[in-house]
Amino acid sequence: METVQIDFNQSERASLGVEMEFALVDRDTGELVSAASDMLGVLGQGHPDGVHPNAKHELFECTVEVITDVCTTVAEARADLARTIELVSAEAKGRGLALICVGTHPFSRWRDQTVSPNPRYADLVEEMQWTALRLQIFGVHFHVGVRSAEKSIAIANALCAYLPHLLALAASSPYWEGHDTGLASCRSKVFEGLPTAGLPYRMADWAEFEQFMETLVNAQAIRTIREVWWDIRPHPIFGTVELRMCDGIPTLREVTALAALAQSLVEWLDRRIDAGEELPAPSEWVVRENKWLAARHGLDAQFIVDERGNRRPARDEIVALVDGLEPVARSLDCGAELTGIAAILEHGPSYQRQRAVVERGGTLADVVASLVAELASDSPGAAP
Repeated sequence: METVQIDFNQSERASLGVEMEFALVDRDTGELVSAASDMLGVLGQGHPDGVHPNAKHELFECTVEVITDVCTTVAEARADLARTIELVSAEAKGRGLALICVGTHPFSRWRDQTVSPNPRYADLVEEMQWTALRLQIFGVHFHVGVRSAEKSIAIANALCAYLPHLLALAASSPYWEGHDTGLASCRSKVFEGLPTAGLPYRMADWAEFEQFMETLVNAQAIRTIREVWWDIRPHPIFGTVELRMCDGIPTLREVTALAALAQSLVEWLDRRIDAGEELPAPSEWVVRENKWLAARHGLDAQFIVDERGNRRPARDEIVALVDGLEPVARSLDCGAELTGIAAILEHGPSYQRQRAVVERGGTLADVVASLVAELASDSPGAAP
């Protein structure tokens, strides 16, 4: 059988889109609240089909996803996010609710959540059962535009080397249903329960990607490409490489730092292709182990740096990566935002800040309150 062609709608080079999944929480108790349909119904008034273009449903009614339009710079993406977050926050406040962006809610139970009224989600739950019903998780995704399908494959393969770096910086899910998991990112392990989530398969070229997608559809493993939820994937409809490994990130300041890192990484790899370089792709065992190390230890991980198993502190690896990307970031007008990575290294990612609240004698409800305050003030570590 002849392979079905998948059109790649090429984007302007290094264009940027950001998606943030927000949890809706009760301002008093901190519990998750199923209110998305009511809120989105109001926000959608006056828009085509009653749907706000930048605020969407997710799997559960306790979640609202905020997405940007196609942006050129990180600053533009931040402003886009801020406008929609302000609208959603106001709608939440009127209901006694607040927003948090975090990998997992510290104590609410997945069994208590309501699935959103969308046939796509009903079908997902029917097929995946417990693995889907457990997905009380929240993430941030970055789309970076590339000009060709072939580049998207080469860049996605090479990006796997840096997947653990982004995960360690964004890790924000130490707690699951009231218990400390011992992980920096338990969200990443929960999401891997889905059969088409987690680390991507390595493809030699776009033709192999097309063939593999066709095989998955023929095998009834998926119905559409949208059901392939890899940590890094080419997105044919948007013409992007999508980075999906990050936990929910509590502040826009941190989101923009990681957006600058993602945009600069993709552009740096794109330029190397233009220079005639064949991009290196790390061994799959190294990527798998380093992802685990980032999920377990966050910034305290010791990443594997070569095929012989030598290790180096994650912090040192991240500092070296950012230093190397500074010229690219300046050319993309996101040099200032990229310096925010150093701030994350200094004040610690969210998983450390959440545990610090508990170590000071706080409850998990206090952890939620701290997450509400961080988003509202755009200040990591802000007190409620």
